[in-house]
Amino acid sequence: MSEDSGEVMGVLEARIEERFQMSLPLLRRAVMVAPHASPTATEAVRWYGLLATAQEAVERAEDALVTVLMSEAPGELNDSAMELAHRVNSAVGIRDGRAMVVRLLLDPQVPGNRSPAARRGPAPTTTAPARPATPAEARVVSR
Repeated sequence: MSEDSGEVMGVLEARIEERFQMSLPLLRRAVMVAPHASPTATEAVRWYGLLATAQEAVERAEDALVTVLMSEAPGELNDSAMELAHRVNSAVGIRDGRAMVVRLLLDPQVPGNRSPAARRGPAPTTTAPARPATPAEARVVSR
């Protein structure tokens, strides 16, 4: 695992643990026992698992590409190396998309994640504001 990807996975794991106030393994067990208790926790655990799977796919694709590159003479890439490079690129895109989903699930400012109090605006006034009293003027209609 590259250092950067390990950092990202660690940061997201820490954010999940902070948000739900329990370790990721405990949260996984809690979600397995009662998946409907917290839909947000269930989705966060699900997407973190998908992210971990995508990270493993990136690492496998990178390792395969490095192996091919080390066995070839320097120069233009052959078709198999190009195919592996495209596979790495696709795996990175999938991983980054899943990381973005996890970040959005954990972001309290995203509209679907706001608490009910944060969604409400100020309460409207229920009475009309008082008007200053002015003497009524009589209208004279001329004919």
